[in-house]
Amino acid sequence: MNYLLKTEPTVYSFADLQRDQTTVWDGVTNPVALRNMRGIKPGDKLVIYHTGDEKSAVGTATAVSSGSSEDKDPQLKIKAGKPIAKPVTLAEIKAHKLFADSPLVRQGRLSVVPLNDAQYKFVTGA
Repeated sequence: MNYLLKTEPTVYSFADLQRDQTTVWDGVTNPVALRNMRGIKPGDKLVIYHTGDEKSAVGTATAVSSGSSEDKDPQLKIKAGKPIAKPVTLAEIKAHKLFADSPLVRQGRLSVVPLNDAQYKFVTGA
């Protein structure tokens, strides 16, 4: 499965993840985002998306380990991947028919969003 993880780059950016190589992704509070996060399994492909002024998908990562699905505050360990050659903006995502029914477009404040394989490929170019 594939997921998109949103972060405010002034708090923790993709460059920070590249520097650290791995990090614990936590602090998710939205119930739907938490449910999505609990679904992430080791090996799942991730897209790192910068919110704020950037509003674009900027890099990839991989889930290394996940907390128990019973955890009230799940923590996910992720490993840095590669930068996306040409970051994909929210406007580009919204304009593409692949995302017409996506929570990424319909629930803008959702910080952990599932992506199907076609959506992942569109965003990452892979």
